[in-house]
Amino acid sequence: MPETPQQPSLFSEPEPRPLPEPQLATQPDLLDPALAPQDKPAPEAVLEATPPAKTPTVASAALLLMVTGMLASVLGLLRTKYINHIFGAGAATDAYNAAFQLPDMVNYFLVGGAASATLVTMLTRFREKNDEQAEQETVSAVLNAMLVVLAGAILIAELLTPLYVHHAFPRFDKERADLCISLTRLLLPAQLFFFTGGIFNARLLSRKIFFCQALSPLIYTLGILAGAYLFSSRIGVYSLPVGVLMGVLAGPGLLNMYMAFRTGLRYKFGWTVNHPAFREWLRLNLPLMLGFTIGQSDKWILGYFASADLGGISRLTVAKSLFNAPLNIVGAAAGAASLPFFASLHAKGKAWDFSTSVSRSVSRLLAFGALLGAWMIALAPWLLDLFRGGSFHRTDAAETTQYFTIFSLTVGIWAAQGIYARAFYAAGNARTPLVAGSLITVLSLPIYKLLFVSQGTIGLPIASDIGMTAYTVALAVLLHKRRLVSIAHLEWGELLRSVAAGGGALAAAYFAAHALPVTRTHSGDIVVVAVGSVAWFVAGFGMLILTGSKLPRQLLRRGKA
Repeated sequence: MPETPQQPSLFSEPEPRPLPEPQLATQPDLLDPALAPQDKPAPEAVLEATPPAKTPTVASAALLLMVTGMLASVLGLLRTKYINHIFGAGAATDAYNAAFQLPDMVNYFLVGGAASATLVTMLTRFREKNDEQAEQETVSAVLNAMLVVLAGAILIAELLTPLYVHHAFPRFDKERADLCISLTRLLLPAQLFFFTGGIFNARLLSRKIFFCQALSPLIYTLGILAGAYLFSSRIGVYSLPVGVLMGVLAGPGLLNMYMAFRTGLRYKFGWTVNHPAFREWLRLNLPLMLGFTIGQSDKWILGYFASADLGGISRLTVAKSLFNAPLNIVGAAAGAASLPFFASLHAKGKAWDFSTSVSRSVSRLLAFGALLGAWMIALAPWLLDLFRGGSFHRTDAAETTQYFTIFSLTVGIWAAQGIYARAFYAAGNARTPLVAGSLITVLSLPIYKLLFVSQGTIGLPIASDIGMTAYTVALAVLLHKRRLVSIAHLEWGELLRSVAAGGGALAAAYFAAHALPVTRTHSGDIVVVAVGSVAWFVAGFGMLILTGSKLPRQLLRRGKA
């Protein structure tokens, strides 16, 4: 393997070593303007690095992922609506939603959940050195070793599924527990395709090819819809994991593999646990395997407590699905697009650009999150009523509305934490965010329990908001202390203007919606959402313009682009 180039910190030139963690040093302060590039202004838009000509910018990549993310979110909501209509919020959907937990854990703790994120950092470094051979060997080495390990873990998990379900969902009755065991065993093999697709996609992302990242979620969701439509009348809820397997094979699996080979990947099969590239990847990924963040463990904790409430897991899942729809459009797109650009900036030693790019991205997401959260909260009753129908009753929709409203308070924070975490990954440091995340998760457990005991299921989303806010703040402070990303680079003025505009938009949408006649139909719900959305837009963006915010102009510029 070629020698790894040195990775600069913001303040000093570290000793050459593979992907070092930035070291504190007694150098000029990050805020010293002398550290900013003098031949061009600091990046002005979200994550505005200066890529080579004719390569996609992070803004164009994010735009592509936002558009396809919007389509995927719409499909995801249709999937949720269809599943609710067929199965409702009861034992079958509780078991199905709970069945994802053990497969997710196998993926998360064995391959780190973000295996492709750390691999993107490595491959980007090789790309910057034009070392094609190292890039090829790294993909093959990681894939060969971990496929064997992952396959073995899946076989063990298949055997231990009954024991896991018994302990993870102790309040399940025998019917839900037995169904959950069967569904879990069907879903476990999907992790092989998720992992393989993630490795191939890492190569594409390191080359700033976002096509597959954009299409995979669409194909995956279509697979689930197809499974439910084709087989639900014959095999009931078992049609859903069949759809999952169809979707993951076609989307994250085969699509990423095909495109990776189209870009010239030369895969070599063999036993590669001793390969230097695999050892480096393992060193980078080990913290992800050993730790956990509140973002991942939140759904496990919610499932554990909500298993006491028949339909509780299903209603929380519906609330999370609707909450994740706009989050996937904005936060996931920005996060996926940002990582290769962050990694490139860090590899080139552009410390000032790295800090301002991360901070400006976080600022935009928090600002937009304040406005988006206002829209979600104001119109929550009508949005959730659209999911009513079939086996999903009005009482289910009303209870789910409460959960969704509480989750919506932190939509910007959930998006921002993804950017902060990727900043650490781009700097070759996966350990710090995972240690912080594990500690905060452990400290949050008593809060989940206390709020569940005192408030019931509705206390769980409150605890979720508290935990995610604490984690995001911790990441921001740690990045600042390690002198990677300065908190002072956040656009505080824009954030204050956005919060004020969000408050005004919420009030306008709320009163406009409640001024209309009470509706009991889906068409009436759509009218209320439309009228409320117009009021939200006029009030929110009007206040931004009046207060001199740059956000409307930036959004218009992005739209024209």
